Amino acid sequence: MRAHTLAPVDVFTVVCGGLLAFFVVTTVLLGLFSKRSAVEILDWRPTRSPEAEAESEIDDVAQMIEAQNEIRARRGKPPRTREDVEREWRAS
Repeated sequence: MRAHTLAPVDVFTVVCGGLLAFFVVTTVLLGLFSKRSAVEILDWRPTRSPEAEAESEIDDVAQMIEAQNEIRARRGKPPRTREDVEREWRAS
């Protein structure tokens, strides 16, 4: 009867696996023990202020209503106002 022997492991596989494990463990430990937040590390800031975003949305709505009114005028329909659009939106 033959004894079961373990298959030999390639040295390259052991080194690569060890390096991968080292980098994963190091990254996790740095994240756990870092005093800075992810926002500070990434230096993340919004590109525009909320006020600028709101102004942009208002301008977009005005442009869409204007474009709709041009199409409505070509069809002989009366123009719509922002209040008409808001009323329809609240009713739905």
